[in-house]
Amino acid sequence: MAMRLILMRHAKSSWKAEAASDHERPLNSRGRKDAPRIAKVLKRMGWWPDLVLSSDSERTRQTWELMAGIDETAKTSVQYLNDLYLAGLSDIQTVLYPLASSTGSVLLLGHNPGWEEAASYLSGVNIEMTTANCVLLEADHMQWHGSCERLGSWRLVQVLRPRELED
Repeated sequence: MAMRLILMRHAKSSWKAEAASDHERPLNSRGRKDAPRIAKVLKRMGWWPDLVLSSDSERTRQTWELMAGIDETAKTSVQYLNDLYLAGLSDIQTVLYPLASSTGSVLLLGHNPGWEEAASYLSGVNIEMTTANCVLLEADHMQWHGSCERLGSWRLVQVLRPRELED
């Protein structure tokens, strides 16, 4: 079975919110609408993750909470990691490295510019990621260790963009 990696940029955040820092900025109304829309498509496509590794920012937490709310019965494990706040490819490699090969599908939830750069590197295709975009990648790797070290080491299956989804 192929391993699946979903790179998702957090949903649209509010610049008007009175957050004490960028880390604490919440989602705006569009973000609260887009996150569950993307989740429904992932579920329908059979791309629901076994594991979510997410930045610990407020907007990424809210993004996943809204996504998870579409299926209360799903038993997806989630870890909120400060190491993924404003992270890049090397940070992604670090968090994927210790995963068991039995973990078939991982959703990495984070921020740009790191996510866009990682998606482009891993797929070998130049990918632009606006908010709530998901890049669906597959590989025949047998383990997560070393799975992100080569340019184009993952097949690009699809890029999901909320503005392109039908309601």
